[in-house]
Amino acid sequence: MKYSILFLLCLPAFFVSAQTKSISVEDIWKDYTFYARSVPGFNFQKDGRHYSRKEENTVVQYDLLTGAKTKVLLDAASLSSVDGFDKTFSRYSFSSNEDKMLLASDLESIYRHSTKGHFYVLDQKTNKVIPLGRKQKISLATFSPDEKKIAFVRDNNLFSTDLASGETRQITYDGKTNEIINGMADWVYEEEFGKTKAFAWSPNGDQLAFIRFDETEVREFIMTIHKDDAYPEYQKFKYPKVGEKNSEVSVHVFNFNTGKVAKVDLGDMTDKYVPRIKWTHDNNGLVVFKMNRHQNNLKLLLADTKMGTTKTLLEETNEYYIDITDDLRFLKDKNHFVWTSEKSGFNHIYLYDMNGKMVNQLTNGNYDVTRLYGVDEVNKMVYFQAAEQSPLERQIYSVDMDGKNKKNLTPAAGTNSAQFSSTFDYFVNTFSTANTPPTFTVYDRTGKEVRVIEDNKALVKVQETYGAQKVNFFKIKNATGDDLNAWSIKPPNYDVSKKYPVLMYVYGGPGSQTVNNSYGYSNYWWFQMLAQKGYIVVSVDNRGTGARGEKFKKMTYQQLGKYETEDQIAAAKYLASLPYVDGDRIGIFGWSYGGYMSSLAILKGNDVFKSAIAVAPVTNWKWYDSIYTERYMRTDDENPEGYKENSPVYFADQLKGNYLLVHGNADDNVHFQNSAEMAKALIKANKQFDTYFYPNRNHGIYGDNARLHLYNKMTSFLMEKL
Repeated sequence: MKYSILFLLCLPAFFVSAQTKSISVEDIWKDYTFYARSVPGFNFQKDGRHYSRKEENTVVQYDLLTGAKTKVLLDAASLSSVDGFDKTFSRYSFSSNEDKMLLASDLESIYRHSTKGHFYVLDQKTNKVIPLGRKQKISLATFSPDEKKIAFVRDNNLFSTDLASGETRQITYDGKTNEIINGMADWVYEEEFGKTKAFAWSPNGDQLAFIRFDETEVREFIMTIHKDDAYPEYQKFKYPKVGEKNSEVSVHVFNFNTGKVAKVDLGDMTDKYVPRIKWTHDNNGLVVFKMNRHQNNLKLLLADTKMGTTKTLLEETNEYYIDITDDLRFLKDKNHFVWTSEKSGFNHIYLYDMNGKMVNQLTNGNYDVTRLYGVDEVNKMVYFQAAEQSPLERQIYSVDMDGKNKKNLTPAAGTNSAQFSSTFDYFVNTFSTANTPPTFTVYDRTGKEVRVIEDNKALVKVQETYGAQKVNFFKIKNATGDDLNAWSIKPPNYDVSKKYPVLMYVYGGPGSQTVNNSYGYSNYWWFQMLAQKGYIVVSVDNRGTGARGEKFKKMTYQQLGKYETEDQIAAAKYLASLPYVDGDRIGIFGWSYGGYMSSLAILKGNDVFKSAIAVAPVTNWKWYDSIYTERYMRTDDENPEGYKENSPVYFADQLKGNYLLVHGNADDNVHFQNSAEMAKALIKANKQFDTYFYPNRNHGIYGDNARLHLYNKMTSFLMEKL
């Protein structure tokens, strides 16, 4: 009762001025009042000066430098009708010479990244439309480099269509649902290695390399889908959990000249991963990423597809684990490649020769390269993004191939991300700060501004109208003296003589960040709404988070949750010590890994956290997938203490405060099982809690007002319980 009285007593200080509008959940998730304007992804054309974009059922070409519309490249309404093509499309892409266009329609999701749909090829010279897949939905349709063929996956098999004859060739025949997949990633590879396509064309287009997944021995997971029928629908898919069997993988190459499939010799493949395959510029040179199950040993194997031999091009080992990226670029001289590695303690860029010998370290220092954009071989330069100025910021850089003349192309404090034209002459930069919405600007290769495409000035005025409060950055020391980066949003009319409730927002997973100088979109506005209601909102990046080097990121190895929770508790205690914070009213909210963290926080930090919201949380690591969990924790058998001491389900009896547990029951990522088991443990411990579940909703909990509904619930929970 005393909390309610104190809240009411403080209310007058929180009243928003007459000139400022109040923010509502409906503004954020129904009316999209605070929608930040963006620009569509730039489909740069090969001349480096023009780009195209989809506008309804047309594809329009624009001049990057002036923004002028130069021509209509496609008007679907003018195309001749072919079987199944209704003259509408949802995506498009060009062949390498831009003579042909691939159109996709009727796309439907499979998992988080994967889709299937109907695909058609348009020959722009003849205006002829060729349907692919024989009226069935297909996935991953991809042009060959010579534009003569398209490969795709249908019913777990790999196919190729000859564009001159229209003839489709079946390459594999053993594909079967929940057993064999050819050329397309299984669930866990897609989710944790971030790749759906598992095939690649050779440079000349006469060979097709692919990964074969045998998931026969992988155990099935079942989700219940409710569709207003007498009996629900049961969706079954293969999901390897910690310590369970993964798919057995192998790499094969189909030769179009011989019509034969050859298996690539990768040596022992027992409990190994193949997260990537990539051709060099040699038509017979295929590089296969081979990684052990512990993910601390990575070999780049160079296979000669003509000779049938394989050798190790590069090998890396790590005390903890190795993150898989796409930061591998083979140069057209056929003698070198560019690669990123954390071997110095920070992620940096290296130049190697094709014997695996390092030629140059292109970047160095106590900062992380956070993205490799590409190599401009004509001008011998590499473009990248890095957190050199601060872990909170990202700038765009260029550096010569000898590692000299590094230049910051976007020095403004904040977060920059770039998309370069095909020739690297220009790039479109997206820039934002924690207090300003994104702007989209064209720069030339030297960092000189060419023009502003979108500045979101209208949203800046909306921020003023609704009295958006400034995001302030500061540091908090944890129990061991480490500086933790943090931000806060304070209420309007903030008065240091008063005491305010605090909501902490957390994610905290390996390599992640919530504390960065970039725009926060919808959550930013929810936090602004809570500030209007009298809350201080705070976020703290605990140990294990990114852009501070390998040691800081990987120190949570085999102890996920331990140090992160200790840091969040230490931060909450620091906040409670401040004269303007009501230490009896501190709450914490997180989603996914953040839901895991908020659960641990209110259980292990029950003396400091009054309330917690956990959305789609992991509650025991043994229920999550093999690749992610074993990368950081190894298996339950190898690390029983790490699992036991850091899984919320084992600490349910320590709940003292208010706990809201939320989950979608069609979550294919963090299974509803986690929340069901958590609820069971809380009931067994006779602990009261609130719970919301969302039928047929996945990990993102959206669609049919689900987000609006959820944020209304979370708001009312905080108003009542905090």
